[in-house]
Amino acid sequence: MPRFCRMARTSRWSSPTSMAADLHLLGDRRTGGGERMLALALCVYVGLITVWPLGQLLLTAFGPGDEGQVLGTMRDTLSARATGRAFWNTLTLSLVSVGVSVVLGAGLALAVGLMLMPFRAVLSFLILMPLIIPSQILALSWIELLGSQSPILGPLGLAPAPGQGNPLYSRMGIALVMGIEHMPLVFIAIRAALKSVPADLVEAARIASVPPARVLARVILPLVAPSALAGALLAFTAAVGNFGIPALLGIPGRVPMLTTLIYQRLNGFGPSVAGQVAVLALILTLIAVAALALRAVLMRQLRMQIEGGRAFAPSRSASLWAQALIWAGVAVIAILPLAALVLTSLVPAIGVPFSREVASLDQYARVLANAAVTRAFGNSLMLSGAAAILCVAVTLPLAYLATRRPSPAVTALELLAEAPWVVPGTVVALAMILAFLPPLPLVGVSLYGTAAILLIAYLARFLPLVLRPVMAAAQGADPGLDEAARIAGLGLADRMGRIFAPSVLAAALAGGMLVVMTAMNELTLSALLWSSGHETIGVMVFSLQYEGNSTAAAAVSVLSTLLLLALCALAQVSLRGAGARALPWHQG
Repeated sequence: MPRFCRMARTSRWSSPTSMAADLHLLGDRRTGGGERMLALALCVYVGLITVWPLGQLLLTAFGPGDEGQVLGTMRDTLSARATGRAFWNTLTLSLVSVGVSVVLGAGLALAVGLMLMPFRAVLSFLILMPLIIPSQILALSWIELLGSQSPILGPLGLAPAPGQGNPLYSRMGIALVMGIEHMPLVFIAIRAALKSVPADLVEAARIASVPPARVLARVILPLVAPSALAGALLAFTAAVGNFGIPALLGIPGRVPMLTTLIYQRLNGFGPSVAGQVAVLALILTLIAVAALALRAVLMRQLRMQIEGGRAFAPSRSASLWAQALIWAGVAVIAILPLAALVLTSLVPAIGVPFSREVASLDQYARVLANAAVTRAFGNSLMLSGAAAILCVAVTLPLAYLATRRPSPAVTALELLAEAPWVVPGTVVALAMILAFLPPLPLVGVSLYGTAAILLIAYLARFLPLVLRPVMAAAQGADPGLDEAARIAGLGLADRMGRIFAPSVLAAALAGGMLVVMTAMNELTLSALLWSSGHETIGVMVFSLQYEGNSTAAAAVSVLSTLLLLALCALAQVSLRGAGARALPWHQG
């Protein structure tokens, strides 16, 4: 048995509290300096990749106008007609999409959570597919499903007539697809709430012969309503910052939103409009932060504390008609669009209707022979893998300090590390441009147009994906071993490497896998930061579709989706326990 474990077992302390207090005082004299240096290094890291870029964004947004007038840039941008139109489109379409998310997410969560049916795990995974699949691929799959050349609706005579526009290139089309994409956020929130509903309340109502519909309306729905509201506000925040769907549907449909307006301004005019787009980014940030603040307030006000009793579990089997209806709905949401995407990728050229006679793998051969496409896959895998490794390396010491040596400074550092995930991705990308477009001090080199700026953006944006599961695992672990190791004289590196890291390793691996799966196909950051030679998968899908080569875009999307599903399977097989529970499909 290690020496510090024997000391902990044979010590004179009468309670864990007194032991921790005494050990903390003794340990601080020996290792406090190392922890302070570690905290300082983390402050420098977060400051460089988060505070400095976001600070540059704020300074630019509040800067003077062209003629030196105070807040001139902000006044000119806010008074522009394009800004008002994009703002109201963003606000209204996000709210409409939330309505779609709540209807679909609540209905599916109640169906899966209240009724027994076979293959519930498979059903939950399919329901979460719109959240797992990248937004640009989801939008493209729905474009192919509902277009005039739809390989699924065309043979049924349900596709739009040739020459008619795709119905998704509209305000309601954008809201519908965004609502479907963010529906899993509501589903996850309500499913988690259903698992905490006391079974005694439901059984008492049934014993009293209360009809099932009244049990649902009077008992279950009031208990899950706060979680449903929290999920709806998260869906709204995600919709506000969504870029892939508004870009693929809104730009052709002439429906500007704030994210696409930022992209089009920068793409058309470059850094000369940095002040204008910084103001637009600030508007996006304020909307997202206001929604999250409202969520926090409402959750405190509406939270219900119900103690005792076992958790509710479904006891009634769903009828065959109910199961068929649920599976049909999930098929429309998760399977048919991807099936349309696959069939489109098998068509040899645009405009050729799908049939067994013309189906081939020629498009796959063409895209795999395209140097830009293969380079994009390599770049995405390299950048996402590097981001995952570095995020894990930074998260371990940050989580250690936050859980084992908490202080106001460490808490502030943790909140700052979460900031790039809270604000929309377009805001983060613009902040990186403003911070790293000028030559860096001392070295005189600009990172703009290099792979380094993409990696820095990924590190800032996706750090919370690792930090959250690791923090949860660290808070559930026993801190006594670390305290005993301190009094035994073990240094900071030994305590972190031999005690803390093994206790949170599974959660760290799960978070790293989430970073890989999210960063590999992301578009919001890459659309503004990519350069020739540094393309990513998301950029290639968007570029091919934007150029009108939808069959090649479909082939790249299918390959990307297969790679993503392979990563999901790898994560499921390799992770166990707390690590597997951090994966999104285990939260539904």
